Amino acid sequence: MSSDAEMPAEGDMAASGDMPMVGGAPMDPAKPIPENASAASNLTTLVAAVQAAGLVETLGGEGPFTVFAPTNEAFEALPEGTVETLLEPENKDQLTKILTYHVVPAEATSAAAMQMIEDDGGKHNVTTVSGDTLTLQMDGDNLVVFDESGNAATVTQADVMQSNGVVHIIDTVLMPQ
Repeated sequence: MSSDAEMPAEGDMAASGDMPMVGGAPMDPAKPIPENASAASNLTTLVAAVQAAGLVETLGGEGPFTVFAPTNEAFEALPEGTVETLLEPENKDQLTKILTYHVVPAEATSAAAMQMIEDDGGKHNVTTVSGDTLTLQMDGDNLVVFDESGNAATVTQADVMQSNGVVHIIDTVLMPQ
């Protein structure tokens, strides 16, 4: 990586809006997904879960990945005790399946996703890293992601570009069947 790629983090570009802010932190497009996510105050539960599942190295790899990243509020909306239970070492396989359900092994911006939805007549299915399916749809101007049980997560911040993919912030934790 050249030093030029790292310069924006040191300069005024974040303040001028050239880097998107997530959870109060600038998201440097020259950094990989886990490094940027760990700086965002609204993704601390997701980061803890990724660490507990042993997925930091994977999500920091070459990619490309599209990550639908649930916020802390999304995790807090799960039934009481769910997050704590999932973070226990004996539940690592279940946690890994849930987290990899939020990752698509391709880089898809919101514009690309919207085009795929349009091309497919209003819905577009994607296969996640877990091997399960998410369905992308539009609700007005909002990109919405449905899990296999029909639960919907709205993309609240799209197109947070990373060195190894793109992150879309969502308001609901998606659950594989």
